[in-house]
Amino acid sequence: MKPLTTHEEFCLKNAAHFVAARGRTPATRTRKQFATLTEAQAFGTAIGDGRTMIYAVTDLGHSAHITNA
Repeated sequence: MKPLTTHEEFCLKNAAHFVAARGRTPATRTRKQFATLTEAQAFGTAIGDGRTMIYAVTDLGHSAHITNA
């Protein structure tokens, strides 16, 4: 995992849930919500192309890209 910025660390530590997003354009983008980072990463890893973007989302709606899976 890459070094995290202060904002990314804040979102990761205070995450209410995680979102796995796929797709380049809004028309083709899909999102799936997970309770844990591990579950979101497992979802992306199962696809196997390394293009699933994992975001941490706080209760206040702040979000940050954490990693790709």
